Amino acid sequence: MSDWPSEHPRRPAPAAFHTAAYVTLAGADWLASADPCPESVHTRWASCPEAPSTLPCGTVFDVINAPALFGRDLVDRLWTAGPGSGPVATHRGRILLFAEPGTARRLPALLDWEEWSGSVPPLLCHGPGDAVTVPPLFPQRPPQPDPPHTPHSAQDLTASRWLVAPDVRHPWLPGPGALLWACIRAARRAATAAPDGPVATAARDSPDAPADPTATRTAPTLTPPL
Repeated sequence: MSDWPSEHPRRPAPAAFHTAAYVTLAGADWLASADPCPESVHTRWASCPEAPSTLPCGTVFDVINAPALFGRDLVDRLWTAGPGSGPVATHRGRILLFAEPGTARRLPALLDWEEWSGSVPPLLCHGPGDAVTVPPLFPQRPPQPDPPHTPHSAQDLTASRWLVAPDVRHPWLPGPGALLWACIRAARRAATAAPDGPVATAARDSPDAPADPTATRTAPTLTPPL
């Protein structure tokens, strides 16, 4: 699998990362449609719009739940070199990436066939029978802005908020193929950047490696078949 085709209709401009700051009315209708009783969901939101909600997966969307660092790199791959993404949220230090129904079942099976799957951290794939907590419709505003250079509190790091909020009634959702593509590239990027990653290790153990430990050598670029 090569780089994402440039002619793909969903491919954004390089480094473009469009985010909706809050859930629109159309986006709220889409989220609520995942519940068997969407009217009750709207009632809860009307009474407490700044509270997280729990919604079932498997019919309107699946959710891929990834560790924060890998999840952000995964979303970055989708937006800078791939087809973009649908809604994305962060909750309790995890990234929740909304995907098309069926992805939770198919993505793990596809990853099992990939050479670089060992570099992909464990992903929680939520599908039929599962439910996820989604952030509030509107971002919670702090009582006052923090002064410059103030460290983030633990609550800030685990806050529940939208990175890409749903803003249309029928958002485009990535499927297992797009997420497999992004997972492998995020894993390769993390592995090659690590001091003891497979590429760095291959360069160090090569018979042509320089004897001087302070000498520098350009690591070969490995492009495994995808």
